[in-house]
This record gives sequence, structure tokens and C-alpha cells, in this order.
Amino acid sequence: QVQLVESGGGLVQPGGSLRLSCAASGSIFSIDTMAWYRQAPGKERELVAHITSGGSTNYADSVKGRFTISRDNAKDTVNLQMNSLKPEDTAVYYCNADIRDYGGYQNAYWGQGTQVTVSS
Repeated sequence: QVQLVESGGGLVQPGGSLRLSCAASGSIFSIDTMAWYRQAPGKERELVAHITSGGSTNYADSVKGRFTISRDNAKDTVNLQMNSLKPEDTAVYYCNADIRDYGGYQNAYWGQGTQVTVSS
């Protein structure tokens, strides 16, 4: 009933930039917190950044000053601007959203993931 679709991943050189986008669709009544997570091979999934419905943001220490999370409530999207990318940023990036649907249920939804590879 609710789907999140990420886009914008790819291969980039160290120091480069990428912009990820995630669009939510389906039976959406409201969206609360939206977030980006990432998971590198052999590692646990970690929170990268999140943004509340009011626009408050929080970042992992490893990406502070380099990444910026934003959202467009009119389009039900969340974005992640990634600058000064490092090889250690290489991971599959997943968007996450806390969504209340028209059935009256609030759940966390996940996108399918988009690969980000930082390599020279």
C-alpha cells in the first residue's frame, strides 16, 4: 500500500558529490520522520541522517558537514545531498519513513536501496 523508491546512486570519485532522492507513494495520510540509512558489505545498517516533519535534522558524526538531508512535503520526498564523498561512504543507501496510512496504522517503511560507490 505504501512504497518508497530511491534514486540517484552511482559511482563517484572521492571528493565528488551525489544527490539521493526517495519518493513515497500509496495510501499515505501523513509522514512523520524520514531518514536515510546505509549498509556497507559485512556491516550493520546505520543511521545516516533523519529529518522530522517540522524540518529538524540530525546526522551521524561521520557525515556531519558533508551531507544534507531535506524533504519536500508536497511531493512526499526526502533527499540526501552528499558532498566530499569518501571511500568509506560506499554502501547501499536506504530511505526510511514513518508513515500513517488511511487505514489508521503508522509504520516504518523502507525503500529497496540504492548503491553508492566512492572509488578512484
